[in-house]
Amino acid sequence: MTITVLLADDQALVRAGFRSLLARSRDITVVGEAATGEEAVRLARGALPDVVLMDIRMPGMDGITATRRIVDGPGCRVIILTTFDTDEHVFDALRAGASGFLTKEVEPSELRRAVAAVAAGDALLSPGVTRRVVEQFAHRQGPAPVARRRLAVLTSREVDVVRLVALGLSNDEIAERLTISPFTAKTHITRSIAKLRVRDRVQLVILAYESGLVRPGG
Repeated sequence: MTITVLLADDQALVRAGFRSLLARSRDITVVGEAATGEEAVRLARGALPDVVLMDIRMPGMDGITATRRIVDGPGCRVIILTTFDTDEHVFDALRAGASGFLTKEVEPSELRRAVAAVAAGDALLSPGVTRRVVEQFAHRQGPAPVARRRLAVLTSREVDVVRLVALGLSNDEIAERLTISPFTAKTHITRSIAKLRVRDRVQLVILAYESGLVRPGG
């Protein structure tokens, strides 16, 4: 099955570079290019790509606003492109619904794997980088009572699982830590995502930090 991708970056050279990298995969097709946030939203709604590679900084509507509008629609997922992985705007984009982010210096093989993973419905959750970004910026506002109350719908075991997801553990590692099967760990994660009405593991991580369930450095 072919994965369709929309490229959104205000620099034509950057778009051309990513198009060239993705063209090396038989399973990925670029269906459009956008130079502004407004254009990205319009093309995403028209072409309905599986994945949008979205730059944060663009003239007019920025990538964060564009991401929020795109993920509100059917089926489309967003990967944020950034120059620096410590950019505060990356955290804002993750909160807006992006499924993960990549730096523009990403290796070609990693780019293709990331697109395939997000298209399959997985979050692009690098335990080291994503957790560092969330830790760095989520704690600035302090634990939010509203976010904390949202966790009340979870069972105690589901809370344990969400905490471990936020700490960057894989399904297998969660299973080992809690002495359960990987399938059971995955089931708890899936149920937690559904109960909390979040999009994916990235959103689970953000909620865990915003609620105070996990503290920076914890």
